Amino acid sequence: MKVVIQRVLTASVSVDGTTTGMIGPGYLLLVGLAAGDDVATVRRLATDVSNARLMPDALGKMGISLRDAGGQALAVSQFTLLADFSKGNRPSFNGAAKPESAKLLFDLFVQELSILLDQPVPTGVFGADMRVELVNDGPVTVVLE
Repeated sequence: MKVVIQRVLTASVSVDGTTTGMIGPGYLLLVGLAAGDDVATVRRLATDVSNARLMPDALGKMGISLRDAGGQALAVSQFTLLADFSKGNRPSFNGAAKPESAKLLFDLFVQELSILLDQPVPTGVFGADMRVELVNDGPVTVVLE
């Protein structure tokens, strides 16, 4: 499992011109699930995201968590994070979880993170062609695995 965290001032995701999720200051989360990921992995990464101290403190330093900052999270499923170019120029996605299990694990990730942040976590539409807009803050981008 990979989660790319981008600290944002605003972010939104839409499908077919309809906005499915939008946030103010917080984290845009691009979530890729790998074959072999399980409930324990998802729960650990949700906890890691909620505890990541990437939000600016009173001195402007990365020092407080998203929850402590009162920020929001927007989660977007993105299997392309599991791209493997080791055998040439065309990516292989054999390492990505199958869509059926990936959807269940993505939904669990969103549910767990919502509980940890004590607020709903909006999402895109799993498996859809989505448009993501964001205004990076910093920019701050980190990858959790």
